[in-house]
Amino acid sequence: MSNQTDRIIIFDTTLRDGEQSPGASLTVDEKLTIARSLARLGVDIIEAGFPYASPGDFEAVQKIAQTVGTEDGPTICGLARATQADIKAAGEAIKPAAKGRIHTFLATSDIHLEYKLKKTRQEVLAIVPEMVAYARTFVDDVEFSPEDAGRSDPEFLYQVLEKAIAAGATTVNIPDTVGYTTPGEYGALIAGIKNNVPNIDQAIISVHGHNDLGLAVANFLEAVKNGARQLECTINGIGERAGNAALEELVMALHVRRQYFNPFFGRAPESTEPLTQINTQEIYRTSRLVSQLTGMIVQPNKAIVGQNAFAHESGIHQDGVLKHKLTYEIMDAESIGLTHNQIVLGKLSGRNAFRTRLKELGFELSETEINNAFLRFKEVADKKKEITDWDLSAIINDEMQQAPELFRLELVQVSCGDHSCPTATVTLRTPNGEELTDASIGTGPVDAVYKAINRVVNVPNELIEFSVKSVTAGIDAMGEVTIRLRYEDRIYSGYAANTDIITASARAYISALNRLYGAIQEKSEAQVNQSEMTAV
Repeated sequence: MSNQTDRIIIFDTTLRDGEQSPGASLTVDEKLTIARSLARLGVDIIEAGFPYASPGDFEAVQKIAQTVGTEDGPTICGLARATQADIKAAGEAIKPAAKGRIHTFLATSDIHLEYKLKKTRQEVLAIVPEMVAYARTFVDDVEFSPEDAGRSDPEFLYQVLEKAIAAGATTVNIPDTVGYTTPGEYGALIAGIKNNVPNIDQAIISVHGHNDLGLAVANFLEAVKNGARQLECTINGIGERAGNAALEELVMALHVRRQYFNPFFGRAPESTEPLTQINTQEIYRTSRLVSQLTGMIVQPNKAIVGQNAFAHESGIHQDGVLKHKLTYEIMDAESIGLTHNQIVLGKLSGRNAFRTRLKELGFELSETEINNAFLRFKEVADKKKEITDWDLSAIINDEMQQAPELFRLELVQVSCGDHSCPTATVTLRTPNGEELTDASIGTGPVDAVYKAINRVVNVPNELIEFSVKSVTAGIDAMGEVTIRLRYEDRIYSGYAANTDIITASARAYISALNRLYGAIQEKSEAQVNQSEMTAV
């Protein structure tokens, strides 16, 4: 295998590194929904999770391998530390996929060796080939990452990579784990690897980087110029700390600036052949899905997918764009799937038309899910004359993202005004089926609703984020509400959409509380089981 591929391989780690963002925890079904969207987007590889980390992660990777890892679908990858237990779990989890990959890693920087691993360089040089060879007993496609490569001694790094490739690694990934390097340094690191690792022609050079200094995308593009051919990235750039290199930014940079990058692939500058196999028209939809399911809101001025990315307020800019788009736009909004909202359905539309349109939008739902979503659609259609594709997406994502209904909202009613005290009454159905009603006052209607809900649920929590935005324009637009709660240093998110913003706010809060309450229940059960095992 040569590291001089004729295009860029997109390795998406939204479901692994992206999910490590505080509060971005996903259920198995939510991960599967995102994996399906990534497959439609056209990513080459989906890093579906860290199978050894938890039974839930193992199940998610296995389910994605079974349903999305088809012969014509993406490669499904599982992450594993350089230990036999981790590698075996990854191998078992990805087994159902037509194309599977194990991604194993071990730190190589002196700071990690001394303080984290407590190992010498010689020990690392022995472990790496042994574990890569073990991973090859499960799959032919093995990726190795020297963690914190950006701060590793280059000469030692060359030795580790040579041994990994000799043992069977088909991809070697060079992580800037802490987002420390600059583009010039990162490009030089990749060039050094290409020129100093004797068997580098037998593997693909990959890059993985964090955005702590805001340089991740720039670093990757410089790496591409120096021989990297796989980019590890996430939708919306989510991930630990400041996040990862953003998939949409990398893909569109390579798309818009093809003439600049073509020569680095041995192509004529004027070549129009794409540098990735991404279907760019799926970018915006995938971005919205990931934002809604993770609760990670996209900042308005975010490149490519931000709300303001194609907005022009300056009179000079507006005048120029009206005369010719290229005066102030370097890409067409439609190229990322940001089209005018097409009116597709109304309150007289039937179930078949509804099902057909959902399929066209890429949603794959069971009959029960379709029935539930159809009821929500009819409810919205009675209040909103025109239902757009974005409205449909909001309805479906709302239905799909709801946490298990431990507590269920039965009624919410508010009274407020500029000369009255905001008051809310709520009725909830508890996990044991009991209906409880309570009321509270607050600084505003939403605050009053949340205080009333807290009186019923009685679970301590701290509201750290409340966000509301409209799905489309217009006075009758649906409102999307995203909630983030903190409890014992963990963050739980909730999402809901409704034409009534108070109802959406209440449903989002209940969704987040259900996740929080479910986690408390699981922890309690685990402690009981542990006590019983200890007693035995």
